[in-house]
Amino acid sequence: MIRILPAGPNHVDGIVRVCTEGNRATYAGIYPEHYIEEIIEQFYTPARILDEVIPSGREWGGYMVAIEGDEVIGACGGGMVDKTETELYVLYLDPSRRKEGIGTMLLDTFTKQQIDLYGATKQWVSVQEGNDKGVPFYEARGFIFSHKEPGYGSEEAKKYTSLRYWRDLVQK
Repeated sequence: MIRILPAGPNHVDGIVRVCTEGNRATYAGIYPEHYIEEIIEQFYTPARILDEVIPSGREWGGYMVAIEGDEVIGACGGGMVDKTETELYVLYLDPSRRKEGIGTMLLDTFTKQQIDLYGATKQWVSVQEGNDKGVPFYEARGFIFSHKEPGYGSEEAKKYTSLRYWRDLVQK
């Protein structure tokens, strides 16, 4: 049985593994290998994940994990970017576990947290142009393309294009 829950320090190694493997599987063929490894070193080290596992307020809600048995098979995180808008910054799965609904479970739990705790009414996500895993996933969950912008995180990141998507969280 898969459970979605807030991450704790005991999940750090699993989050590192899922984000590292998911990053490599997602961006192979989009980014050069050296750049993929730079991103992993910047964002998915055990020290950084340990520091980010616990929520630090509205801007970072901590990580949520998908657990099966004792194994982390997915992770996501994000936070509020203004008074009523939230952003999902990261969502990765064990690459062998795609197409099982785990990503949707993580996204739904994260979204509910942001609505319940902070009153989020709009949600944003950035997807790398050419990401044929992420774009269809988010579009199928009601995200609408807004605009393109340079990548984030380094000078090399700015060479790549992020697609900005949003969706309305207000129940009609």
